Amino acid sequence: MNNAAKILDIIKLNTFHEETWRYDGRVLDQTEHSVLIEARFNRDDFFFHEILLRENDRFVERYYADRWYNIFAIHDKDDDRIKGWYCNVTYPAEITADRVTYVDLALDLLAYPDGRYLILDEDEFADLELDQETSEKARQALDQLIQLAKNGGLARVTT
Repeated sequence: MNNAAKILDIIKLNTFHEETWRYDGRVLDQTEHSVLIEARFNRDDFFFHEILLRENDRFVERYYADRWYNIFAIHDKDDDRIKGWYCNVTYPAEITADRVTYVDLALDLLAYPDGRYLILDEDEFADLELDQETSEKARQALDQLIQLAKNGGLARVTT
């Protein structure tokens, strides 16, 4: 399959399975259990925890059908420098021929190129009415993301 020209819809759902964001992305790579997408940031410029997100910044996004997270590498639209990695704790993604759909579980990790990281939205995660198994898997996913942030793994999975 020639992934270079293949475009997928990316659909983010909340825990009620309501669509909260939709955009398209170009497939860069695909394996049996994951897909790597290139997309452009489609919102107005704003600062987000020390990172200026700008309209048309390049995002390289790895989605997994067998892991409880996804990882977005954020590149500057002008010079392509890496600004950071945004990681969503999610149910495993549903990857089909024309779309990637994922259910966001609110818990996030933001990692900076200098090695720092922030855990975000723990309060929103705590407010979700999740069963114990889902809550435990989400926490395990966050632990895995922290380890990837500490050992340089976020860059490896988004290139």
